[in-house]
Amino acid sequence: MGVDYVLFERLVELSTRFKPQGRSLMLGRQAFGIQTRHRHLYERSLKSHGYDEKRFDFLQEDGFSETLMKRLGFGDIETMDFSDYEGAGIIHDLNRLPPAWLENQFDLIFDGGTVEHVFNVPNALEGIFRMLRPGGRFVSANGLNGWYGHGMYQFNPELVWTFWGRACNCKVIDCRAIPVDPDQEFAQVPFEDPAISGHRLWLKGKIGPGRTYLYYEVEKTAASHLPEFALQSDYETKWYGHQTAGKTRLEDTPGRHTRS
Repeated sequence: MGVDYVLFERLVELSTRFKPQGRSLMLGRQAFGIQTRHRHLYERSLKSHGYDEKRFDFLQEDGFSETLMKRLGFGDIETMDFSDYEGAGIIHDLNRLPPAWLENQFDLIFDGGTVEHVFNVPNALEGIFRMLRPGGRFVSANGLNGWYGHGMYQFNPELVWTFWGRACNCKVIDCRAIPVDPDQEFAQVPFEDPAISGHRLWLKGKIGPGRTYLYYEVEKTAASHLPEFALQSDYETKWYGHQTAGKTRLEDTPGRHTRS
């Protein structure tokens, strides 16, 4: 993917709340250009968040987004990709866990639509966790709905709350649906942890049939850890009190096994 208007708006808003103090990383070298249809919205978004710049101030000649990220205060962002065909500085296959020299290195990792193209998603997510420093944030925007045939996967907010929130004990700061078209009738929808209600999220009538991002921000804390496994919230709620739950586990609490 690339940074379209709605992701631009989210990054501008994020920049008012979070400034990484150390290294920043972009998964895939994301493009950034001005969408002609929504060109009037860029300055409105910038102004509403305290910026005096114009939309063209964030462009760079090669069409990528490092200038955008730097001007928003996210630093000299580094890029990671499977190969260097688009000029990425760090070459790494997200299907594999990162080497030791990449662990605990980044205060910000931005994924503008890369993980959906990676076959081994569990390894990709574990690798991202390993590369984040405590206090660092992972910001993700991948397909939730309408991206048929675009990548290998579309993602559900259940994954955010199950893996990042409860299994890894990370802080989920934001989790929402964002329609690619800001003019469509379906507005942005925030998602809550299904474990709170004990039943699955009902998305019917809340998100449209058009292309929609699952956008989320999570923070790795000093208490965060990698799990041995993660359980979907409604099943965990049902199984937790059952007499056969966890018979093959070494501990009694589901989803809380950790590893280094």
